[in-house]
Amino acid sequence: MKTDKFGQQILTEDDVCDFYLKNPDKIIKSFLTENPITFSETLELSNTPNVLSYNQKDCDLQNYDIELQLKWLMPEEYKSLDIALYVLNKCNTEAELQRAGEELFLFQEKGLFPLLQYLKYLVDVMRENNIVWGVGRGSSVASYVLFLIGVHRINSLYYDLSIDEFLK
Repeated sequence: MKTDKFGQQILTEDDVCDFYLKNPDKIIKSFLTENPITFSETLELSNTPNVLSYNQKDCDLQNYDIELQLKWLMPEEYKSLDIALYVLNKCNTEAELQRAGEELFLFQEKGLFPLLQYLKYLVDVMRENNIVWGVGRGSSVASYVLFLIGVHRINSLYYDLSIDEFLK
């Protein structure tokens, strides 16, 4: 099976037919095909339900990521949340404001505010449903903003972790 430049699997008609023959009760709801126009015509003729085909994207990885971030499923209140203001309001000292501001600038520069909004939504859903998540791991614990949102429980200011370890 092939993959496109974004790491998505590209299915052929044979791949989909094999899947349906081996898994008659399952439905593929979406997939990427080499020739979506021909494939869509084939699906219409076979009356296959609930199957969508997508054209390959003609863009670079950064623009593709941005496009997908705009389609994240989350309530409107999180999509319209001023995440920078939310984070800054959680700061209590000048040092916290300075660090959060520096990080927020980096997140904004990389176009990652939708990611922060989604992470806030995800943390809220986990809290509301009593879902336990990890204390923190990897380079993400170097982010004070992620600490303030609640993604992890490692205060990077307390442990003097450099933001350079995150967002490399």
